[in-house]
Amino acid sequence: MESVIRVSPRDDFNLELWFDTGDHRLFDMGPYLERGVFTRLKDFAHFKQAYVAFDTVCWPGNLDVAPETLYDRSVPLE
Repeated sequence: MESVIRVSPRDDFNLELWFDTGDHRLFDMGPYLERGVFTRLKDFAHFKQAYVAFDTVCWPGNLDVAPETLYDRSVPLE
């Protein structure tokens, strides 16, 4: 399983991600912002607080996205 080692939240609600495999990818959080607990991330200040923990992307308030989802539903960069 791929592990996230770095995240950079972008101004367009995308996450720029780096994985332990060396992959550099872009994940669109837009579709998730209308779902359940992720609606909290519509607050851009909250979205920008993304950090890496437990091999994936997390936010304050016990929010996270599974690393396999981040990898499988993202597109390569570079």
